Amino acid sequence: MDSLRRLEPRNIIVRMPNWIGDLVMATPILSDLRRAYPKARITAMCRSPICELLKEDPEIDELFCFSKASGFGRRAERRSIIEKLRRGNYDLGILLTHSFSSAWWFWLGKVQNRLGYECNGRKLLLTHSLPFPEKIQRQHLVVTYKMLLEPLGLPVSDAPPRLYLSSKEINDAKVLLRQHGIPDGALVVGINPGATYGSAKCWLPERFREVTDKLLKDKEIYIVYFGDQATANLVKEICAGLPSRVVNLAGMTSLRELSSLISACDVILTNDSGPMHIADALGTPIVALFGSTSEIVTGPYRSGTLIHKHVECSPCYQRTCPIDFRCMKRIEADEVYEAIIKILGAKRSKLHVIA
Repeated sequence: MDSLRRLEPRNIIVRMPNWIGDLVMATPILSDLRRAYPKARITAMCRSPICELLKEDPEIDELFCFSKASGFGRRAERRSIIEKLRRGNYDLGILLTHSFSSAWWFWLGKVQNRLGYECNGRKLLLTHSLPFPEKIQRQHLVVTYKMLLEPLGLPVSDAPPRLYLSSKEINDAKVLLRQHGIPDGALVVGINPGATYGSAKCWLPERFREVTDKLLKDKEIYIVYFGDQATANLVKEICAGLPSRVVNLAGMTSLRELSSLISACDVILTNDSGPMHIADALGTPIVALFGSTSEIVTGPYRSGTLIHKHVECSPCYQRTCPIDFRCMKRIEADEVYEAIIKILGAKRSKLHVIA
């Protein structure tokens, strides 16, 4: 196996992760590659619709979006992907996914050098592979992604996750908030009560409601609820009967609109979720609630207020709690409210200094 340290790639393709949060946590790889190979052409390969998150990224030259077809369309979609890979003439492919199929596509697509972690029986399909790090459960996923670049001679960098928004998108978010009665200069709290992986990651709906009621006692605070189509009914139930200072946008935004709105918030209250990592990448302050997962591995990479009770069975990584949901039930509404108010208090202080 030839060393990749001597390679000067001209055409790089990076297979990005399939989940929103994982995709965001993988963005430092694009920064590291651009810095190491400034003259190379870099393509980010990503499943739709989450590929939207990379549309304004200045460090990639092409966004290779594809969909996961089913039924009769699956074979045609796979053939189209492989043909596009072959036309790309890639001399370096980096797999940030762990599936056999992703390595199989790179092999069929004649990507010259194929680098990825050894798993799921795909080692023979990779020209260069690494075992998973020994500390994989004791280090952040961002670091695990970065360690995959070590065969290229690239050390683990300090590059953080990042997303890019256009000035128009940022302005459109402000306009949308105004249309929903939120004035410029108001304190805006974003709340994301869902999480894609499963209910074990989600705080109790009635406690999100309780925190909302507490926040509404301050007339300067406005609240925006976020969520996808799957959590739209949940959010609707939480928001039922609340005053107009609570805006429900669950299921009504694209990923880029969601990102722009998150950037307009003063703080985000969220479970361990994709929107949490979007907020982290955009620099929006976070109050993150953890139970079934580990904040060491998937917490906000930059900074954030983390609330995790560390009960004896956590992290379990279950989709649903098989017992009494003690990890989330022990998180009280008062401590979450106080964490939000502390962040908003710092924001108010800055505004007063500027004034």
